[in-house]
Amino acid sequence: MRLRRRRLRESRLYALIDKDTLKGPASALAKKLAVSGADIIQLRDKNSPKVDILKEALSISQALKNTRSLFIVNDYPGIAKSSGSDGVHIGQSDVSVRAARNIVGKNRLIGVSCSDLKQALKAQNSGADYIGVGPVFKTSLKAGCRPIGLKGIKDLNKRISIPVFAIGNINKDNLSKVTSCGINRIALCRALLKTRNIPKAVKYFSARLKK
Repeated sequence: MRLRRRRLRESRLYALIDKDTLKGPASALAKKLAVSGADIIQLRDKNSPKVDILKEALSISQALKNTRSLFIVNDYPGIAKSSGSDGVHIGQSDVSVRAARNIVGKNRLIGVSCSDLKQALKAQNSGADYIGVGPVFKTSLKAGCRPIGLKGIKDLNKRISIPVFAIGNINKDNLSKVTSCGINRIALCRALLKTRNIPKAVKYFSARLKK
């Protein structure tokens, strides 16, 4: 766990492989993201049967075995454990941090999606290892969610001591606005997966975040 937490602290770019956005094998994409420099890679699948998600997670774990990228499974602590991933990411309507910890054990990471400071403080106090805060801007991945905005993430970041990853329609055009708020960790989906050159996009964002 010490190594995973150290790698988490060093992480800047968090890539989300969303099943609805994916074209082709998830494991091949995960490997491409890892080799290009993505620090954390998450499998996000809201619709497939659990048996299919586990199969996909197992293939990604194998693909990332000899890389430095952390692998996170969204929503399902049981699948996160069974697939050999580095951790699980849960939302506000999923199981509690405590329940997730009982399933994945003490040696895996737990991340929590938060949309405001109250939720972030609760997650931190409950033992979460990191939080994803957003959406910063309007996004179809979080349809119906009110954006926290730039001031919101800036204020939240000052109060939270665990790693904070900003998420929600962040791209090349607005990245500087996010980093100017003191945020140097972001989670991206379409800004990476929808580009013509994924490795180039990964390297671009990684370089900007590590400045």
